[in-house]
Amino acid sequence: MPDQYKKKKKGPKPRGVSNRNKGIQWIRKNAKSGVLYFADDDNTYDLQLFDEIRYTKRVSMFPVGLITKLGVSSPIVKNGIFSGFYDGWMAGRKFPVDMAGFAISVKFLLKRPKALMPFKPGFEEDGFLKSLEPFEPQDIELLASNCTKILVWHTQTKKNEPSQALDFAKYNNTNLVMLKQILV
Repeated sequence: MPDQYKKKKKGPKPRGVSNRNKGIQWIRKNAKSGVLYFADDDNTYDLQLFDEIRYTKRVSMFPVGLITKLGVSSPIVKNGIFSGFYDGWMAGRKFPVDMAGFAISVKFLLKRPKALMPFKPGFEEDGFLKSLEPFEPQDIELLASNCTKILVWHTQTKKNEPSQALDFAKYNNTNLVMLKQILV
């Protein structure tokens, strides 16, 4: 972490950005194909996730089970089509997703030399995904059975309240109904 952020006394710090940007630099110098995925030490993975992300052509996304009030961060899928995002912290982000909820084709990344993760706490994922332009939310490749399975969990060792109930008036007939059943 650059000193200017280490020395910051108040508020959140941009954690893991330097390491991820160094990884992106390494990929640019050493890889021609494959998939970039930002795995983390506080996540738990179903091995099926790695089987699925290997076929990513541009940017794939999938649900992440979370220890938060909503219980999951996911693209919303209605009738097999992306229709928005479901995340406990939308914050005006174009891509309100968890770091563990997307993968990028190396070939796609290499065609975007300006793509980097910003040092902006809470907006790391959003800033990185926006830097992949031209790329829009409707271009997402939906994995995990059209985002109905949780193959990665952002786990923490702390007690939390149960997942918030789903607003069926708003989210009926979407993948969120199936995801919430998993989160009982």
